[in-house]
Amino acid sequence: MDSAQLSSLFDAHATVLAPALLGCELTVATADGTVRVRLTEVEAYGDQGEDPGAHSYNGKTARNASLFGPPRHTYVYLNYGIHRCLNLACNSEGIAGGVLLRAGEVLQGRELAIERRGGRDTGAKLLSGPGRLGQGLGITLSMDAQAVDIPHTGDPAGEPAGAAPVGSRVPAGLEAVDFTLVPPAAPVASQQVRSGPRVGVSGAGGSTRYPWRYWLEADPTVSPYRAGRNVPVEIST
Repeated sequence: MDSAQLSSLFDAHATVLAPALLGCELTVATADGTVRVRLTEVEAYGDQGEDPGAHSYNGKTARNASLFGPPRHTYVYLNYGIHRCLNLACNSEGIAGGVLLRAGEVLQGRELAIERRGGRDTGAKLLSGPGRLGQGLGITLSMDAQAVDIPHTGDPAGEPAGAAPVGSRVPAGLEAVDFTLVPPAAPVASQQVRSGPRVGVSGAGGSTRYPWRYWLEADPTVSPYRAGRNVPVEIST
């Protein structure tokens, strides 16, 4: 998969994009430094009225507007009042879709990620889980609705051709940050990709009807599965 193919997948349903993001490298550059990760676990979320586990299920609001497009932009939300979770919006503009980034392997900026995580190096689990990942990447709520660069294949990760200084493309009033996404450095074999119900999603959205969590099998950075509340028994795992 090259960068053009990766970019085009953002125009598709989240369940098409999500597994393709596994192995991709995401660079987040802020004023205090850069952290680059290899994505190892993600979850897809669908459109209004389609996916009962999605923030978009009951329609567009000021809070979830970024899920409705444009694609190739971020959607950041606060979970449990403490975790800033990073999603990548996809699908045609006006149709909601997003992929929650759940875990990653640190490739660059490990010391900064450790500092952001409280100064303790927990090894492979440093950025395991969306809260830890968001914290290690320095994600804040002001980073919502920002463009994700997908540079042409061959350009250095984190430095797209003709790149301006960090934050120069950020809309007024938002935090200075650059997001850069590149395809996997090596192809990811289909047998490495596993799927199943989403973590901690309540009700039908957390059932086997929506096996929209994707992860790299046996990768130590992947977070443990935890079932949500009130998942219908007949369709639970």
